[in-house]
Amino acid sequence: MKRTKQMLGATSAIALVALSSSPALAAGTSAGDKITNNVSVSFDVGNITQTAVTASDEFTVDRKVNVTVTVDQASVSVTPGQNRAVLAFEVTNLSNDAVDYQLSALADTGNPAGLNNVRIYLDTNKDGILDQTEIDAGPITYLDNMTADEMRQVLVVGDIGLNAANSSEFDVVLTADARALSGTPASPGAALVNSTGANTAGVDTVLADGAGDSDNAGEGDFSARGTYAVSAADVTVSKTSRIISDPLNNTTNPKAIPGAVVEYCIVVSNASGGATATGIDVTDALPADVTYDSSFGIFVNGDATCANGTNGLTATPPTAAFADPNVTADLSDIGSAQSRSVYFRVTIN
Repeated sequence: MKRTKQMLGATSAIALVALSSSPALAAGTSAGDKITNNVSVSFDVGNITQTAVTASDEFTVDRKVNVTVTVDQASVSVTPGQNRAVLAFEVTNLSNDAVDYQLSALADTGNPAGLNNVRIYLDTNKDGILDQTEIDAGPITYLDNMTADEMRQVLVVGDIGLNAANSSEFDVVLTADARALSGTPASPGAALVNSTGANTAGVDTVLADGAGDSDNAGEGDFSARGTYAVSAADVTVSKTSRIISDPLNNTTNPKAIPGAVVEYCIVVSNASGGATATGIDVTDALPADVTYDSSFGIFVNGDATCANGTNGLTATPPTAAFADPNVTADLSDIGSAQSRSVYFRVTIN
């Protein structure tokens, strides 16, 4: 008898070691599993061991529905005119059963103007980038047959309008709502609800989700928020002129009479806090009443007073040109609170 107990103890220890080496899953025991528990009672009568008596109990594991949604990067920088701006989210099925999830991506009603065409794509390779194959697959509205502890990444995609102002923010909330398996990838199943009343012999449902960004706990859904943060250049342009000389007064108090030389000054500025403006092309169409002064040149990247520029006509490669009637010039990048200028001269006809 003692030896038997010792062997049983050794066997139990081995079983415990094997159990502890198995990975722990957040979802727990699968819904629908039968858990059977057996008990055996041995006893003696008059020092003679009698036949042990046994009993058994079995119950069915109910369905615990739980989901979490997280955003990979809470705030993503975007620029006006950017199409297919991406916010990456992860949806994890913490339920102990396979579940469908209805998805919705809603822009906040308090957002300023400038966010359009919000949709959701499956990030099949989980790289946080909207690839052409994912675009070709088309937008999605649900996740089909997510197994226990499975995570899928989805991309919320929006188009940023050219009217989006610098420093404005567009908030988008992604919600995943648990649904029963539909048995077909064509659509998700019915919404899951808590089983009421006493525990049944079958598979009951318990909604165990927490409260997300804009949902309550115990409703079978979870939400998270992502933000598009607009970084735009705030560019303005000014144009002024000054009389350099005239045929009668030369440079002493010259007047705007025929034959006078006039210098045009074009200043391009980027306001404080604006994103760096790049690829800046200036085109000035001269009126028929003046003639371009080819002897002076076209100076670019001057300061706010139209001084200290360099002649773009002689640069390598050239950064300025004249093709009647247009004076054109390329400016270097203009950062926040910076100004650059173009200046050239004409003669009044």
